Amino acid sequence: MKQRQEEHEIKEFYDNVYYEKIEHSVKTSPHQLRLAKKLGITPNDNVLDIACGTGEFLRACNTFGAKVSGVDLSDKAVNACKTILPQGEFHACSAERLPFDSDSFDVVTCLGSLEHFINPVDSLKEMVRVAKPTAKFVILVPNKDFLTRKLRLFSGTYQVDAKEEVRTLGEWNDLFNSAGLVVNHRWKDLHVVTFSWVLLNGWKYMLPRFFQALALCVWPLKWQYQVFHLASVKKF
Repeated sequence: MKQRQEEHEIKEFYDNVYYEKIEHSVKTSPHQLRLAKKLGITPNDNVLDIACGTGEFLRACNTFGAKVSGVDLSDKAVNACKTILPQGEFHACSAERLPFDSDSFDVVTCLGSLEHFINPVDSLKEMVRVAKPTAKFVILVPNKDFLTRKLRLFSGTYQVDAKEEVRTLGEWNDLFNSAGLVVNHRWKDLHVVTFSWVLLNGWKYMLPRFFQALALCVWPLKWQYQVFHLASVKKF
């Protein structure tokens, strides 16, 4: 009962705050296209994005011909996906209860959302269940050892108002292992390193944002803000 109430409150946050205004753009993000290309997405792939939002990554996968599916707690986000990607399969539901058959997907992603889940291990186990034994898992999560956070210059995103539990890279690794996943590779999330991001808040903040973007490029992985994890099902 308590979990359902918490889930309802998180859903309300995303429907009424995070996705208060949704722009139904069909334009595909360049960094999502780069990610899909890096993963080698092909027309033979069946891709599932967990907490898919308005489907930015799935649009990129669709560009490469993949069959796309997604789930998100937000009805508004899922409706946006259905409008933009009518050929896909989308459900407004929790990640702990996925409405898909076992052994269905070649690629399962969860990009910048796992830290907001009520039961991340149960969600990961569901992802493993619906994935094929040879599936790729790509999980993007924030790093508790992010240097700016450790210096107390950053306290998290405003999604902390819903729920946000940030872990170190070692703690994330342990979490993935407990769900039956093994991490094969990790890399920095550098999608913000663009001129448009540097100018996001106007010229007044251009210089500090420029140095922040530069720092992300040179800092070691353990100091990064967000880190991609490429994983596979653990072989027992």
